[in-house]
Amino acid sequence: MPAMPPRAPRLGLVAAAFAILAGCSAVDGASRRITDAITPYKVEVVQGNHVSKEQVEALQKGMSPEQVRQILGTPLVTSLFHGERWDYVFTLKRQGVDQQRRQLTVFFKDGSMDRVEGDPMPSEADFVSTLDNRRKGGKIPKLEATEEELRRFNANKPAAAAAPQPAASAPVSASYPPLESAPR
Repeated sequence: MPAMPPRAPRLGLVAAAFAILAGCSAVDGASRRITDAITPYKVEVVQGNHVSKEQVEALQKGMSPEQVRQILGTPLVTSLFHGERWDYVFTLKRQGVDQQRRQLTVFFKDGSMDRVEGDPMPSEADFVSTLDNRRKGGKIPKLEATEEELRRFNANKPAAAAAPQPAASAPVSASYPPLESAPR
């Protein structure tokens, strides 16, 4: 007859397992509080064509599609069903900033630009200023050294060891052996 282990150690193991499982809910709650406090990095998403106010002002009625493409770039959306319409859509998603979305539609009639409809576009300077997300008031590091600082740096620098000179060797032959072995 096999020997049965005493009952007390088995009960102790069961009690320990329940204690560990009960502790998991406390750990889960703590980990949830930590993840709520730490926000992950979110990638900035830029999609489409940014069209500036200056580009829209450069458009003129009667331009060819190629001239419009040179000013605005290739449209994000072209349709086989609406060949006389180009859509320029731009979206920018950034952490902590409202999503920017702008749309511009260029209509063509008989092979030339007829009209432009869409959102008011920002100037290049306005758009660039919205991209700057650096903290204001940060100290700009000094990027130049004075002559005195350069002298101190060079004085603290150990003397450069003389570079070893290559030993004099036999002159190098200008002819090389053949790449393939001679036929036998």
